[in-house]
Amino acid sequence: MEVIAFLICFPFLAALLLSFMKKQSIMRSGFIFVSCGAVIAAVLYYSINGLIGDSVLKYLEEAPGSEPVLLIAECAIMCLVVAFAFRYKKYYVALLSVAQTGLMLWLDLSGDHKTVAAPHIYSDKLTIMMCLMIGIVGSLIIVYAVGYMKEYHHHHKEFKDRCSFFFAMLFVFIGAMFGLVFSNNLQWMYFFWEITSVCSFLLIGYTKTDEAMNNAFRALWMNLLGGLAFAGAIVFSVLRLQVADLQTFVLRGRGNAIAIIPIFLLAIAALTKSAQLPFSKWLLGAMVAPTPTSALLHSATMVKAGVFLLIRLAPTFHGNLVGIMVTTIGGFTFFAASLLAISQSDAKKVLAYSTISNLGLITACAGVGMHEAVWAGILLMLFHAVSKSLMFLSVGSVENSMGSRNIEDMHGLIVKLPGLAFIMITGIAGMFLAPFGMLISKWAALKAFVDADSILMVVFLVFGSATTLFYWTKWLGKLVAVVHNSSHRKSLVGVSQWISMFAQAVIMIILCLLFPLISSMMVEPFLASMFHDQIPAIISDGNMKIMVMMLFAIVILPIAVRFLTFGKKQKVVMSYMGGANTGDDRNFTNSFGEDTPMYLANWYMEDWFGEKKILKPSILLSALAILVIMGFAVGGAL
Repeated sequence: MEVIAFLICFPFLAALLLSFMKKQSIMRSGFIFVSCGAVIAAVLYYSINGLIGDSVLKYLEEAPGSEPVLLIAECAIMCLVVAFAFRYKKYYVALLSVAQTGLMLWLDLSGDHKTVAAPHIYSDKLTIMMCLMIGIVGSLIIVYAVGYMKEYHHHHKEFKDRCSFFFAMLFVFIGAMFGLVFSNNLQWMYFFWEITSVCSFLLIGYTKTDEAMNNAFRALWMNLLGGLAFAGAIVFSVLRLQVADLQTFVLRGRGNAIAIIPIFLLAIAALTKSAQLPFSKWLLGAMVAPTPTSALLHSATMVKAGVFLLIRLAPTFHGNLVGIMVTTIGGFTFFAASLLAISQSDAKKVLAYSTISNLGLITACAGVGMHEAVWAGILLMLFHAVSKSLMFLSVGSVENSMGSRNIEDMHGLIVKLPGLAFIMITGIAGMFLAPFGMLISKWAALKAFVDADSILMVVFLVFGSATTLFYWTKWLGKLVAVVHNSSHRKSLVGVSQWISMFAQAVIMIILCLLFPLISSMMVEPFLASMFHDQIPAIISDGNMKIMVMMLFAIVILPIAVRFLTFGKKQKVVMSYMGGANTGDDRNFTNSFGEDTPMYLANWYMEDWFGEKKILKPSILLSALAILVIMGFAVGGAL
């Protein structure tokens, strides 16, 4: 119990101390590094003990005296949100905050929930996986932020340096996520759920520009809408089902007609938090924040809270309308966001749409409610967390070094900034190349959709994967396409940033090598306990042999090619560029006898897949689908 209390409470304590360290100093940097190291060490200690011990551990049945503290904290969060809402004249935000907090206060003060037993802290193999993701990836992002924020304010002197507040919020975010994944009591989970919403609002609005604040409020009201649904689910569950904890809710919710209403409300809360259509725009707007914020929101925190809840609820989705809604919205989001990513040249926007897309696939896997699909969803979540963090951090470093994050400006990055290029290539490879786990997990998802006779999901997965391949290949091609005489550029990446990115690149490769072991030791035991059934092996021996062959091919082929070409005299062949090459492979003489510089650019097909073409229709279609299914589901339950 002590290590769990440390993981939840220590980040909040670190945040409090950091809020007093106003000036950039060695002491502040050292404190951040030590705090991140302590979190990583505690996570590893907890995970190792959890793996060698019992697979399901209930650490805390009751927490005497916690209810008044929670009540006061919820009111404080509401007051903070209302104050910001009135300051910026966003009154609808205040209304949403008051509505959801009012529901919870009414339930608390009525005393009805006190008659329902609700164990507070619960831990199993999924909790271990989530803690490893939050603690290690999240801490490495904070380590990266130390050097990045120094460079950020060096380049952006127009923004006030509020780094002490920034780092404090990062630690609060980590602490809230730990609290969320450990919570079994629905009211505790709701409390930490709301902290993540407020933290994202404060981090997105860090620069306090009009654009930043507008995007921050969009993120806030959408997540408050989900919070209101969460609060409604808790009230309904306590009063009608006499259930106040998540594990019991899942057990009683399977096949229970009246439970469809709180299941639907919790699913809506998860869809908003994971930025699924029609709630995706808040995550796109989060790109205005400094890169560490984007990395944290997209990889280890915030959006993962939503898919974590959906995975917990997966058994309740099987064979009902809510499961159909979750699967359909997830599959459609996966496909639509992949199409939208094709049209983007801003690297952070590509990553944003890619995040929404991959979260859609994880959501669809949870919605199927079968062990094979959930297996795929969990592995997708783990690989996505590391790959997306690595990609965001490398893009931030490229932007600081080159002054641009446009993919077109990354042409020949393998020569200009080779270290960053290799880090970025590792992140891209983790997203779609064999034998990395994202590809294997998509194969498992495809098999699960076929077994579930979901033809629509098969179509979404096949075409969504094809478009995913398209935009990642375009980006990868830009990095390795080298114009002759491209010059090396000075890197502005600090030591802490290199440590963070290199560590995550190593973790990416380790995940690739060890994910069969992760499956057998953590994912499959979790599924057996969740579905109360013996889970057959997901990965067969034949598939393992194929993956080993892929891995050896990736390593051996480049070495073999180098060996065969060793000692061969290089022959430089000039490119044909629609005119007479001037000899430097950069310019050619056109039909008018003029020297014309060569420029290679990707095709982004904005006229077909641009935001103006398909974003609004996608939002309207998904919103309509939710409303229609909600009508049938709630009507059937009542």
